[in-house]
Amino acid sequence: MAVTAPPPARRLPVAPDAELVWDPEGALHLGQTLGVLGRGSADPLVRVAAPDAVWVTARTPAGPVTALFSRTGAGRPLQRPVRVRAWGPGAEQFLLEAPRWAGAEDAWERFEASDAFGALPHRLRVARHHHPGLRLPSTGRVLDRAVLSVLEQRVTVREAVAAHRQLVRRHGEPAPGPAPEGMRIAPTAEAWCRVPVWEWHRAGVDGARAATVRRVAGRAAALERLGRAPLDAELHRGLRSIPGLGPWTVAEIVQCTHGDPDSVSVFDFHLADTVCWFFDRRPGDDRRMLELLEPWRGDRQRVVRLLRASGFRKPSFAPRLHPEDHRRR
Repeated sequence: MAVTAPPPARRLPVAPDAELVWDPEGALHLGQTLGVLGRGSADPLVRVAAPDAVWVTARTPAGPVTALFSRTGAGRPLQRPVRVRAWGPGAEQFLLEAPRWAGAEDAWERFEASDAFGALPHRLRVARHHHPGLRLPSTGRVLDRAVLSVLEQRVTVREAVAAHRQLVRRHGEPAPGPAPEGMRIAPTAEAWCRVPVWEWHRAGVDGARAATVRRVAGRAAALERLGRAPLDAELHRGLRSIPGLGPWTVAEIVQCTHGDPDSVSVFDFHLADTVCWFFDRRPGDDRRMLELLEPWRGDRQRVVRLLRASGFRKPSFAPRLHPEDHRRR
């Protein structure tokens, strides 16, 4: 894989409060790995400035933090040491978990050495060859991910992204340090519960999703414990116990908070059709998608990520959806 070296790192105007340099022990593409956590170039919580420069904000028990993941030192671009610079009261605490954010605990080696990997369609094996630094992040930030996933329920990505940005910028906090313009610290659980009805309405969030966000925020302490819990059936049951968190939402959460290599987002508007078109060359439903992915049980999310990385797109037959704006009705 040909990878161009990134330009020299610019000098930041504010010295970091804490800094960590660590060896990723294998190929790691920061932009591909951390980019899945964000939603576009203006996301208030995750900003991919370059393939090897990603800004994130988070809230730790010690306080808020802004962090910049980048590369340093010599060597092959995808294997150079990772440098994490952090600003804010939570800087030192964040550095303890920063490697997990960048997929340090995600091990593709077992999957790549398995017969199941050899049984992948040629296009997906080629995708892995071209994207060896793709890893699954593990942030442990269940509340933040749950809120985003709930806002994405039953609406277009554009609607959900706009609502999330508006609410985070209105009810979050300024990001410490030299964060890019527009970045914020996500609202606290208490702040989510205090969002008035009319602000949900202005953001285009219906009452059902707003109520689910409030329920999720009301269980913030339990979610914090789940963020530290192992990836197992008990974790899924704990999340599903909150009304409004169904299979799709739970899958979307654990894929990013726990680096779940197997969870598949059933009931997704596009995923089943995409998987079925790739394998069957015709549309299909969730049942058929799961049948097709069954040979890779335990690593089905890896297969989905490779499918997306391969550039495959299902045929498009319908006009683009233009959501109606009901906020002024």
